[in-house]
Amino acid sequence: MAKGQKNRSPLPKLVQYALENVPHEVTTFPNTMRDAEEIAALLGLPPAQLFKTLVVLRPDKGKPLLVMIPANQQLDLKKVALAAGEKKLTMAAHAEAEAITRLQVGGISALALLNRGFDIFIDDSALAFEQIYVSGGQRGLDVKIKTTDLIRITDAHPIAAT
Repeated sequence: MAKGQKNRSPLPKLVQYALENVPHEVTTFPNTMRDAEEIAALLGLPPAQLFKTLVVLRPDKGKPLLVMIPANQQLDLKKVALAAGEKKLTMAAHAEAEAITRLQVGGISALALLNRGFDIFIDDSALAFEQIYVSGGQRGLDVKIKTTDLIRITDAHPIAAT
């Protein structure tokens, strides 16, 4: 590598900072793909190992939640509400999720939203895998990371979310 040149990561700076000194692998796919199950198939993964990050709204307009669940699963809002100590929660619409996170749907990542006041949860099925894939903070980028590292970095609470 030439003097003064750095290894340039395709990840957004906030995600690079979050992953500093943490072993991980960046995977790419066409940024026009939005279906997590299709992305898992393209990457040769079981859909249960690829996690999507959903934005969930509190009824009192408090800070929304980020919930990471497997690509092939649906969020159970009642289970998440119970874990979050809320009576009722609702899913953010795509436009709301993008306005709240300032990230595009398909690129929403807890790694890009650290220290922003979100309560972060992860479906406890992630604990069955040594490593999982999550969004790298931009459509077309996923990060393969040890599940324990992801939970530590994001301070995610493992819960039954599906």
